[in-house]
Amino acid sequence: MTSSDLGAYLKARRAQVTPEQAGVPSMGHRRVPGLRREEVASLAGVSVDYYVRLEQGRERTPSAQVVEALAVALRLPEDGRLHLFRLAGLSPRARSAAVNDHVDPNLLQLMSAWPNNPAIVYNRAFDVLASNAIADALFHDWAHSRNLMHVVFTEPAARSFYVDWHDVARNSVAGFRLGYGEAPDDPRIRQVLTELLEESPEFARLWARHDARGKALESKCFHHRDVGPLTLSMQTFDVRSSPGQELVVYHAEPASPSSEALSLLGSLAAGARQ
Repeated sequence: MTSSDLGAYLKARRAQVTPEQAGVPSMGHRRVPGLRREEVASLAGVSVDYYVRLEQGRERTPSAQVVEALAVALRLPEDGRLHLFRLAGLSPRARSAAVNDHVDPNLLQLMSAWPNNPAIVYNRAFDVLASNAIADALFHDWAHSRNLMHVVFTEPAARSFYVDWHDVARNSVAGFRLGYGEAPDDPRIRQVLTELLEESPEFARLWARHDARGKALESKCFHHRDVGPLTLSMQTFDVRSSPGQELVVYHAEPASPSSEALSLLGSLAAGARQ
């Protein structure tokens, strides 16, 4: 991680905070979106010169107190705050430089016991390391790619498969940024990042925003070519035995049309295995 990453993140976050959100009087014409450098400096209690040096990468060792003050000034959520601390070199990064591709056999056994709940395990590079049968059916047997970022940004049918594609795209990039901050030297993460920057202008635009946040409880709307519309809630869990891996489990509201569609998808998946 170079000092320019810290500066780029500060600059991008500054552009996302309006004077109204920060409680800063807004008078006259503003040449930049969001806050001015001097406004962030004032809110964080540092000199303008010092803050400018941080953005320009000429200051490399901000204290934890300064980083915390900047996180407050920029109104960062918890994931964004942790990302800022990592960029400043003030929190531990992943121990391993390589993505762990081994999935615990006990976890695989548990996933296979969920015939009506799509479940996947993926790593920081968003490579799907394991999936149960109904997840394979939901994601069309991964015909395009087993990398979720490529599924979202380079799969031609992604915008019809994900009904709320723009929200999915934005959240995916923010999660990928968080993983990149944890292990910026991971060769697989860098490979996926390079591919997406070259192949997807939409990804490049969202990447430039420097959003960083993990997944939480949410729902996604799909339109599956075999069973039609599906609205599924999802739960995300860190895999404690393999840092950097996450387990995602989808489920439908009981007795809903989506539950019926998911049951049908499970039946199709079971039939395909026979």
